[in-house]
Amino acid sequence: MKTEQTSFPLCWPEGWTRSKFKTRARFFSRSGGGGTRPKSMVEARTFLSDELDRLGASRVVLSTNVELKLDGQPYANRTPPKDPGAAVYFRFREKPVTLACDKWDRVEDNVWAIGCHIEALRGQERWGVGTIEQAFRGYMAIPERTGMDWWTVLGVAINASLEQVEEAYRAKARIAHPDCGGTNSAMAQLNLAIEEARKIFDSAN
Repeated sequence: MKTEQTSFPLCWPEGWTRSKFKTRARFFSRSGGGGTRPKSMVEARTFLSDELDRLGASRVVLSTNVELKLDGQPYANRTPPKDPGAAVYFRFREKPVTLACDKWDRVEDNVWAIGCHIEALRGQERWGVGTIEQAFRGYMAIPERTGMDWWTVLGVAINASLEQVEEAYRAKARIAHPDCGGTNSAMAQLNLAIEEARKIFDSAN
């Protein structure tokens, strides 16, 4: 899994769960004949860019498996990528934030969905229910290393067995995972810890 933030190829954020099944989205635009057509990549990128501008985001990197030309537009007649996921990295009030989506079966729709998500979060603040900082708390981009030892993160003794380490990881993951009420940063911290622990046990064998 990549940790560098690149526009191409897709850099999926550490700790984010991938969708097992892709769904056809219902994001459509009006066509010239009065019908509808799927959103284009240009439309999706423009919508996301506008939402990020309204948010006040800076240092934006949109990462997908769609290769872009020098003018920032996608090449025409390219085969759609097998992995349609999209991730956007940016700074919001000097804090790094990551948003990603791969629920839909087209890259364009996943980019559009991220834009819709940002639009909804901005609405929450306008409605007075919460602040954008509160909404983004679980989306803060995580550093590659936390400075804590892996055994401290996992809550085990330094001489614990691999079985004990794996058991501690699974127990903490059930709490730290975003789907269980945790956060992306907490899950990523656990993933880094277990990776480091496994490397040590592998090198000892």
